[in-house]
Amino acid sequence: RLFFVIALIIILTVISFLKYGNSQSPLQESKIKSRGVWITCFSEHRVLYSTAAVDELINTCRRMKINEIYLQVYRAGYAYYDSKIADRSKYEDMIKTAGADMIEYLLKESAKHKIKVFAWANILSLSQNKDTDIVKKYGESVLTRDQYSRISIRTENIDDNDKYYLRENQIFLEPGDFRVADFTVSILEEITARYPKLSGIHLDYIRYPYPVPYSPSSKFINYGLIYGYGENSVNSFKEKTGLDPFSLAGTKDGFSLWDNWRRDQVTNLVRKISSHLKAKSPGLLISAAVIPAPFTAYSVSFQDWPLWLEEGIVDDVILMNYTKDLGQVKNITKSALSHRGKGRVLAGVGVFLMKDKPHLFAQQLNLLESLNSDGIVFLSYDDLGKM
Repeated sequence: RLFFVIALIIILTVISFLKYGNSQSPLQESKIKSRGVWITCFSEHRVLYSTAAVDELINTCRRMKINEIYLQVYRAGYAYYDSKIADRSKYEDMIKTAGADMIEYLLKESAKHKIKVFAWANILSLSQNKDTDIVKKYGESVLTRDQYSRISIRTENIDDNDKYYLRENQIFLEPGDFRVADFTVSILEEITARYPKLSGIHLDYIRYPYPVPYSPSSKFINYGLIYGYGENSVNSFKEKTGLDPFSLAGTKDGFSLWDNWRRDQVTNLVRKISSHLKAKSPGLLISAAVIPAPFTAYSVSFQDWPLWLEEGIVDDVILMNYTKDLGQVKNITKSALSHRGKGRVLAGVGVFLMKDKPHLFAQQLNLLESLNSDGIVFLSYDDLGKM
């Protein structure tokens, strides 16, 4: 009996090897041609700290047929690039280690292999850093606030509402403040001027904060958490409409005016970024990471990305649809693809969720291929090598 069991194990092992041992990886099998990867500024690979790390990235992209790199260069008010505007201490650390600007080296090497490089910038999120240049210059009046006049970080101004609603653990700038718009454009213009070989700019956190659970409109101002009550934005709305956004719950149409106002502030910021950058660099691409479900993006974070695509003020959106749920991947992607407009809709894939589930990773790729997604972008480089 023991001999029989051992023989059966050996036979099954041989069969398994013959079936799977020489099989291609899911990425090699996938027919999706446009493939990107996000590389965070805190990547364990320390991509911008040595030529060897850049070479490793290029080799990984070639092996996995990745043709777009989204490289984080601005986060939490820190510049990971050669800046004269923002805090460049992180960049100085990189230069001290690498001995040269690795962004320039990456752009040179990626061009040899026709790999596009996008400079990824966190636009309205300051993470947890209030000690940023824009806050130092203008004070906390540039931060967005909820209807209780609290900033978005969950560790400050805690009250009874925090028992029922979860704030993002980040500070957000107010997109309806012209000082925020001007500062943002200056940062992005500096990046594109300093690195003219960039293929594009990738906008992240170009939205209002996302509380959980969320309220679908300011009609329900007495419930949940609603953002956009930054000082300058509120005053501008009052001047334009004669209405007080803090007192619209009982009105028939006033809350819709306020919701549309906030949505317009985000769209106007994207429009201003796009027009300024493309005026100086006509071939530059503008991409944005977005809340994946169109209705939620529109009504909660006031991120009307279908309109951005329709108007052509962005060239691509990347859906942050990070999930193990194939049903969610299917339903949200199908809905999102109907809003292509003048640009592309790419699917963000949360590789970090599937490091120990390669079969699920393969299923997601197959599903996105069957839906004719315009492309896929992996989050993130650190996790991709483990698939």
